[in-house]
Amino acid sequence: MNLWWAIVSVALISFTFKATGPAVLGDRRLPVAARGVIALLAPVLLAGLLVVDVAGPRWTGLDGALLSGLAAVVAARLLRAPMLLAIVAAMAVTALVRLLSS
Repeated sequence: MNLWWAIVSVALISFTFKATGPAVLGDRRLPVAARGVIALLAPVLLAGLLVVDVAGPRWTGLDGALLSGLAAVVAARLLRAPMLLAIVAAMAVTALVRLLSS
């Protein structure tokens, strides 16, 4: 039951934060510097979550096959491959590395 209270509390706090911005600002625009910071928040948080998920706690879960898959995605995207093709390439590389290392 405590978990549900936590979920509801986080949802209410999130809603309050999202509703406060338009209520306080009205029709005014944010300064350019603030808009730049807000625009970069999502990519930075996503990168942080990805690093934590890949590396694990205290960098103990670092997996070579997973890193090779991430490298395949980066390489495919640098070659301007569509996202779906890049993901399929990453899956194939990860599976191949795991197959060869076992």
